Amino acid sequence: MTYTDSEAPPHSFTPGSIRAAWSYRAFRTVWTGQALSQTGTWMQNVALPAYVQWRWHSGTLVGAMVFAQLGPLLLLSIPGSILANKAPRKPWLLIMPTVQMFTAIGLAWFVHANAGFGVLFAATAAMGTANALNAPAFQSSIPMLVHRRDLAGAISLNTAQLNGTRVLGPLIVGLMTLLHVTVSQMLLINGVTFLFVVAAIARIDIPVARAQMDAGWRQLTQGIRIARSRPTLSRLLLSMTIFSLLSLPFVGLFPTIAEKAMNMQSRSPAYSWLYAAFGFGALLGGLSVGSVFARIDKRRIIPPAFIGFAVFLFLFGQLRSAPLSYPVGFALGMFYFMLATAMNTEFQQHMEHSERVLLMALWFMAFGGMVPIGNIVFGPIMDHIGPRWVLAAGALASLALAWWCDLLRMERRGAQRATS
Repeated sequence: MTYTDSEAPPHSFTPGSIRAAWSYRAFRTVWTGQALSQTGTWMQNVALPAYVQWRWHSGTLVGAMVFAQLGPLLLLSIPGSILANKAPRKPWLLIMPTVQMFTAIGLAWFVHANAGFGVLFAATAAMGTANALNAPAFQSSIPMLVHRRDLAGAISLNTAQLNGTRVLGPLIVGLMTLLHVTVSQMLLINGVTFLFVVAAIARIDIPVARAQMDAGWRQLTQGIRIARSRPTLSRLLLSMTIFSLLSLPFVGLFPTIAEKAMNMQSRSPAYSWLYAAFGFGALLGGLSVGSVFARIDKRRIIPPAFIGFAVFLFLFGQLRSAPLSYPVGFALGMFYFMLATAMNTEFQQHMEHSERVLLMALWFMAFGGMVPIGNIVFGPIMDHIGPRWVLAAGALASLALAWWCDLLRMERRGAQRATS
């Protein structure tokens, strides 16, 4: 069901907290199924780029593979939001992960057969396309499983899910590597895990709040017009776009950085532990927004999180030995998802349910879609000059955004202009 302000279900927890969001049965069901599926996804996210780096020793090709996975979010999120707004929602949410499941199984077979890079790229792009078409529908429906007062807790839990699986997936890959499990077998396991989210969606009623769409081609820019009319939304979207492009290339190029800067082989257990340390920090950073900082205005969290991220991104780029990479990677992950969760929470608090499918498509373009562009741009640069200066430039961009995305300062200036 979709909750309105007059239908807030009774519970004894702090509104907007993690425990409040967890009290909704339908939300728990989907969260659990998605968590199991995301564990497989993060196994692939670690194993496949590491495999590409090991086989071709090229940051350029690693960046291209990440583009195949995430690039469709940039290109197809808006068309996906329009289709999701028109199509029967529950069948759509069942079909798309099923497509991802079969393409994941196909990708596992291609890796097993030592197929060329072009074949692997095409299979990964097919998975990315299904994900891009599914994401606006999924992410616009799931927040409606909780009341708006508890939305911050739901977003924090979803972030915890993303980053908990970001820890668990690499740990499983590391253990499987020690047990001589092949990359193709890991990718096959990922394909099977899509069954968990399909089963979860099949068990619940999916809430739908459809947007009133404009006619013709104006549908493609309707979400953009809504965002432009609200300064907070537009500032958050532009900030995340710049941040993803300039500061987040390290996420997709992680195996290249580990190999070139720290002399850490991308298919070694040590690399998996490093990625798990980064993911564990991200898990705690995301959880903190809905627990430790549950009562704090999320606008106050954003500038300090940008600064903390900048400091540890710069330090991460300067490392030349493995031991220090673990605590620095942990802190980097913590500030990364403390920031992303605070921004996402503030973004979703400024929209109506009927607008969610259109505006979340823009968020995916900014957060997910721009990362592979950064990988395509900075992957060849890392191949030529190494990661140090690339990460330093990303740190400078994050420092600038700490000032530019200070929403409270922006609102004070707007109020001053209005009264002058």
